[in-house]
Amino acid sequence: MSEQPLPQPHYSADDEPIVPIDFTLPGAERNRLIKLPKTVNLVVGGILLVFFGISWFVLTARSVFFDVLPIGSTLTVAGQLSVQAGERYLIRQGTVEVTVSAEGYYDFIGELNIGEEQAQTFKLELTPLPGFLDLDTGAVIGAEVSVDGELVGITPLLQLEMAAGEHTLRVQGDRYEPLEVNVSMEGRSTSQTLSLALVRAWANVAFATTPAGATVIIDGIDAGLTPVSAQVLAGKHEVVVKLAAHKAWTDTFSVVAREDINLPEITLEQADGLVLLRSTPTNASVTVDGTFQGQTPLEITLRPGTNHNLVFFLNGYQEESRQISTNAAAESAVNVTLEAITSSVQISTTPADAELFINGTARGSANQNIELLAASQTIEIRRAGFVPYTTTFISRPGFAQELTVELKSEEQLRVESIKQDITTVNGQTLKLVYPGNFVMGASRREAGRQANEVIRNVSLTKPFYLSHAEVSNAQFAAFDAEHTSGVVEGRTLNNDTQPVVRVTWEQAALYCNWLSAQENLPAFYTVTGDVVNGINPTSIGYRLPTEAEWDWAARVNGDPSSLLKFPWGAELPPPDNHGNYADISAANFLGRILVNYNDGYMGSAPVGSFAANTNGFYDMGGNVAEWVNDFYGTGAAASNAPELNPVGPDSGTYHVIRGSSWAHGTVTELRLSFRDYNNAERDDVGFRIARYLGE
Repeated sequence: MSEQPLPQPHYSADDEPIVPIDFTLPGAERNRLIKLPKTVNLVVGGILLVFFGISWFVLTARSVFFDVLPIGSTLTVAGQLSVQAGERYLIRQGTVEVTVSAEGYYDFIGELNIGEEQAQTFKLELTPLPGFLDLDTGAVIGAEVSVDGELVGITPLLQLEMAAGEHTLRVQGDRYEPLEVNVSMEGRSTSQTLSLALVRAWANVAFATTPAGATVIIDGIDAGLTPVSAQVLAGKHEVVVKLAAHKAWTDTFSVVAREDINLPEITLEQADGLVLLRSTPTNASVTVDGTFQGQTPLEITLRPGTNHNLVFFLNGYQEESRQISTNAAAESAVNVTLEAITSSVQISTTPADAELFINGTARGSANQNIELLAASQTIEIRRAGFVPYTTTFISRPGFAQELTVELKSEEQLRVESIKQDITTVNGQTLKLVYPGNFVMGASRREAGRQANEVIRNVSLTKPFYLSHAEVSNAQFAAFDAEHTSGVVEGRTLNNDTQPVVRVTWEQAALYCNWLSAQENLPAFYTVTGDVVNGINPTSIGYRLPTEAEWDWAARVNGDPSSLLKFPWGAELPPPDNHGNYADISAANFLGRILVNYNDGYMGSAPVGSFAANTNGFYDMGGNVAEWVNDFYGTGAAASNAPELNPVGPDSGTYHVIRGSSWAHGTVTELRLSFRDYNNAERDDVGFRIARYLGE
């Protein structure tokens, strides 16, 4: 509190001045005063001490005003000396405990901190006590009551205790529309009354039936026996009306709240009779009054009091008919035995000891005359070691029928399923060859024979595929686009259809591995870096033909004991236009040629330009000579034990070249037993491809 100036004395002009006079007590009196009792001195001292204490309190206290709502509340201050001066309190700096109370409010008890300011104000507002709401929802029982979203009870509720202030009250019953109102509560333990009228969310729906006494089921819930009126919630509903010995009546209807409905009377029909149909054999088809119903065993319903015509039929059996009449809700059964229709069938099988199965059932020997149903049946003939024969057979009464079967062994079926010709992804076609035993080389007495053409007994037991023609420039370019076959005497050897030349044996082997990779086949040649260093003899990937395979394909002419000497036969010269050899067109740059022979090509011809040999392979003599798989060796003399599927020596400096070319015209070179070798490229050497038949 701020300090105010003290009032000053006031004088008028008519007043005389006051003059002090001397005054001295008589001696006796002075002595008497001086000798006052000790008790009086203590009282006076105490008064002075109190005076100074009060003065010190007044000077150090702070003026505090408590602004309290509601007005008229009772306030007490504790914990420190306080003096009330009108509406304010004098309280020294520090903490005090304040208690405020008023009727209808929660008491306030708390500590306040009196600060340094001379004048201070504290606002204190008491919280009203809750009020009481008397809620009346009429006759609605079981409705949920929520206040501010929190469930507080179920009707009927006599009284709700609610805090003072604004609240949202919601009442929701199962069969009533939700009602939501705002309520303002006075609180302070006062009572208020709220009456709510809930609106029904249903309507009365009346049901009547002929005959009466039917059960009404609404959405699966029993609503009573007709005639009946049911309270049905608004919305779409499904109703079922059931009465013993009558068909159930079903329908859907929609209800609008508070709009009552009287449904039209429902006429119930008598229930159908229940009939169980059986036949021997089963699975017979059944029609009722001409309408298909299903297959036996079968349960059907029939209209009571009426005759119905039943027909049973099954393939291979005589048709059966029955007449039947049923009563309402009655159960009955019809059993029929169908008579089989059979036909005689003669079954003949090789081998003779095979077994017969009809529709999976063993019927004895597969060589017999058997009676079969005049219907579609599965006939199976089995024998160990042979592929089972299965067919669908229909016997026809009145006709003589036969079934002749020759079972095939698993190996025979496997062989028959093997493709005789295959085509690579690069366009080459290969023919399957089944080789055998034969003799390679030439007799020492044969004109033109060389020392390396030693006679050898060979046994080829592994079927193999061999390309019909030599690999062309276009086909090799798919592997090596930079390769060129060059020119000879101004004539190109590099046309797409000409055989690829000027390739080493290693380039030919790498081409085969590349082709295998295109078809996800295992590589035949093992490679380190770009160097071929071995073979995988079990691989079915593409490869060069072995020398023995090439010899078989070129020389065997039906009978392995009679081998071709030249591509065309046993004697020179070749027939006109038989193949591409050294002819008069190449006389200017070749040494020895075939006189009076002109095949029309100086250099190589397009692959397959001339007729194939008797085994179906082109250019086995002439056009270009061909690399084969084998390392070069002079060969060993024939022995009693033939070489089995030879692939040549394990190593060597050179590889074998077989067949004559466009540059060859002597008796030595034109013979099919002629063997050459090299390790470098030539302009008259190409190759064809082969591969083993897979298992």
